Amino acid sequence: MHHPCTLLALLLLLLASWDLRRLVDACTCSPSHPQDAFCNSDIVIRAKVVGKKLMKDGPFGTMRYTVKQMKMYRGFKKMPHVQYIYTEASESLCGVKLDVNKYQYLITGRVYEGKVYTGLCNFIEKWEALTMAQRKGLNHRYHLGCNCKIKPCYYLPCFITSKNECLWTDMLSHFGYPGYQSKHYACIKQKEGYCSWYRGWAPPDKTIINATDP
Repeated sequence: MHHPCTLLALLLLLLASWDLRRLVDACTCSPSHPQDAFCNSDIVIRAKVVGKKLMKDGPFGTMRYTVKQMKMYRGFKKMPHVQYIYTEASESLCGVKLDVNKYQYLITGRVYEGKVYTGLCNFIEKWEALTMAQRKGLNHRYHLGCNCKIKPCYYLPCFITSKNECLWTDMLSHFGYPGYQSKHYACIKQKEGYCSWYRGWAPPDKTIINATDP
């Protein structure tokens, strides 16, 4: 027979572990194609993190990363040069951890009250891990598709319901080529007004784009 104090301690331990698990699981993000992440962000830059400082804002604090901006892909009117990136210090609140003086990152974020904020639900990737198609997308293709809609497909059957939609099936690709559309395709409006997946080295319409290498 267990002592009542032992049972109480066990109950409190279980409750504490449940609360901790609930806190850790608090950050949930919907999958997002890199093009959507680009089009829905205020700021898209390639940068190297050169410093960090824990600020005392918020319940767990805010991490302020000092960055050296290498190139801006989106956000010229909002903030032409980014010096600081802010994120929650706690991963449970979707804070993102970035290495200092180690990698160049592709960082997307939002501007709020003159500051750039990012987190786990934003698209952040080491530059060296991006595919050539993703780099091309950042330079011009994603911008061409911001009026298109990328429609996620989580289970079959899936259908497009509008001519400006591209069906995104990466979530079905547990075998074979996971993330293939995210890594190699952009959803671009063609001359006929329809949006469709595009992959290739030449731009879809050379009259409207000046292709540049990343």
